[in-house]
Amino acid sequence: GPLHGYLKVLSAGLKTYEIPPDYSDVVLPDKPKLKFLNKVPNLKKAKKEAKKLWDIQGPAKSANTFTTGQYAIVAMGGGYLHWGHIEMMRLTINRKMDARTTFAMWRINAPYKPITRKGLGQRMGGGKGAIDHYVTPVRYGRLIVEVGGKVELGEVEHILTEVAKKLPFPAKVMSKESLATLQKKQADMEQNNQNPWTFKKIAQGNMLGIRRVLSPFDLHNHGRFTGKFHFPQRV
Repeated sequence: GPLHGYLKVLSAGLKTYEIPPDYSDVVLPDKPKLKFLNKVPNLKKAKKEAKKLWDIQGPAKSANTFTTGQYAIVAMGGGYLHWGHIEMMRLTINRKMDARTTFAMWRINAPYKPITRKGLGQRMGGGKGAIDHYVTPVRYGRLIVEVGGKVELGEVEHILTEVAKKLPFPAKVMSKESLATLQKKQADMEQNNQNPWTFKKIAQGNMLGIRRVLSPFDLHNHGRFTGKFHFPQRV
């Protein structure tokens, strides 16, 4: 009628919700929290070592894929983890995660590499200093902590991001899918590269005698790393 033009007609819209993920195949371990890692390795006799900086250079050869978890903190560069960093991760994650639905597991070893130090005010010489503390070497692409359970990324991302920001090397929070996407992107860059003059081709062809100034490390990694730093755009 004539009043119809002045009346506000409310129409209820149908809202479609996303189907919640199925966690029926997820099995939580008996001890879901991160376990305590020793500050000093249990050795009969502590032995001093050289610096051996190669143990943080290049890509990680182990612990670079997921096992039972869905999300992880992934190292985006090399570095050394002290026991203080490990305790910070353990306490933060264990306090803030819900142990009824979530579990966390280490993908690194307890500190095992000895670092020596001399006391302040000592003169030069006198041999190598005494062992001061132990560290854990980490390379690019290594998973530090793996998290899983009946949770989505949004529920644990803020906890893992808080931890990743405090680490002594760049690190990112990743899921299984995002790590696979990153690896696929790198493979696609190599496959679809239009520039014929890649680092690998120049080095293998010894153009301009470049092999004189390249190390075996550069030849092996095709210039994608300089020490502990990674160049993501280099093919």
